[in-house]
Amino acid sequence: MGVLKEETRMSISRKLGILVFFAVPGIIGGGIIYHIFDGNYLPVFIYETILLLIAGAFFSK
Repeated sequence: MGVLKEETRMSISRKLGILVFFAVPGIIGGGIIYHIFDGNYLPVFIYETILLLIAGAFFSK
């Protein structure tokens, strides 16, 4: 049972690392996309959706 608990803890820390890994490009990249498209939010939503889909693919593993 102790090994299972450690695997779960490692899994949670890995998932948090993935969230941080995708949060930074989400925030910074979203601002860059917003600036490139002159304040239009639609490309930002598309960019964020793509990032969420990629992050979801990592979470499903």
